[in-house]
Amino acid sequence: MTPKDTILNALSGRKTDRVPVALVGGGMWTTHHYGVTFEGISRDPVQMSGMLVEMADRIMSDIVYVGSGFPNFPVAALGGAIKFREIGAPDLAAPIVSTPEELARLDPSLINSHPVIQTLRTALELTRSRIGQEYLVTLTAWGPFTLGARIIGEEAMMKALHKNPFFVERICRFAGDLLLRFYRPSLEAGMLEVILIGEPTASGDLISRSQFEAFVLPHLKAFTDAVKAYGCRTIVHICGNTSDRFDFFTQTGAACMSIDHKADIAHAAEVLCGKMCLAGNVDPVRILLQADAAEVEATCRRIIDSAGTAGGFILMPGCDIPPAVPLENLRAFVRAAQEWQNL
Repeated sequence: MTPKDTILNALSGRKTDRVPVALVGGGMWTTHHYGVTFEGISRDPVQMSGMLVEMADRIMSDIVYVGSGFPNFPVAALGGAIKFREIGAPDLAAPIVSTPEELARLDPSLINSHPVIQTLRTALELTRSRIGQEYLVTLTAWGPFTLGARIIGEEAMMKALHKNPFFVERICRFAGDLLLRFYRPSLEAGMLEVILIGEPTASGDLISRSQFEAFVLPHLKAFTDAVKAYGCRTIVHICGNTSDRFDFFTQTGAACMSIDHKADIAHAAEVLCGKMCLAGNVDPVRILLQADAAEVEATCRRIIDSAGTAGGFILMPGCDIPPAVPLENLRAFVRAAQEWQNL
């Protein structure tokens, strides 16, 4: 069974011959260890794809992510200024909208002409053509709520939840449409079987259960329904402690929910087992960055044991990993899953 088959079976809730294992993005680690910068590869799809292909066998993640580190570029396509860093993912210099009138003037069709967006789409095609039979190659981005927060700014989004919920709703609808425009050409070309989207701004550390239900859930459901029409499934990663909203996860329409190390994996498995795939939740800093390889492997085994091995579980970090994670720790993380016989 290939890494790709292992992931696809897990997403369907089927038992696999070993525990599936994957990073959550991994773009910062990959660019750093390959010796390139995000700015350097941002307009070079051949180099970007070459990096992903070469690093796939070094990392041995069952999922290879095109676009990790680039999720702010749909906003850049609408006029947002990007700050590149020597190490670390590119940031938006500032929000691009502060009022409903400014939002109405944005042209989401501009996303298709942005050179970095075109780089990502071409890199996806090139990478799939080379390793897409072995690895699950996908294209990652922010989810609708987080993308909306990037458009108006996270602080403004948090304030608007209380003071102007109608504006938040408009922002989320706009962001959901922008996200689908980002993915549609690749979906129409049959390039995507699975999508991972990140919703860090939907964290339990930032918004309440009721706010998640009102402003995150409907737009995740609308997006997942839209991509299902192309035969594509979604993995949704949410940071922070989301234990108070596990019951909402099955309503998102996602095939899999990826949870942070702050969340209780055993509780998540109890709530979600048999209903959807679950992924998580190795601490990317305390364990993968700061522990030794033996502790990494022991921690991964405890998480696998807590999540259960009946099928429908993917071992993942609780978030994207720092660039300084030692390669031996990453290999211990992968080894713990690959050597766990799921029989």
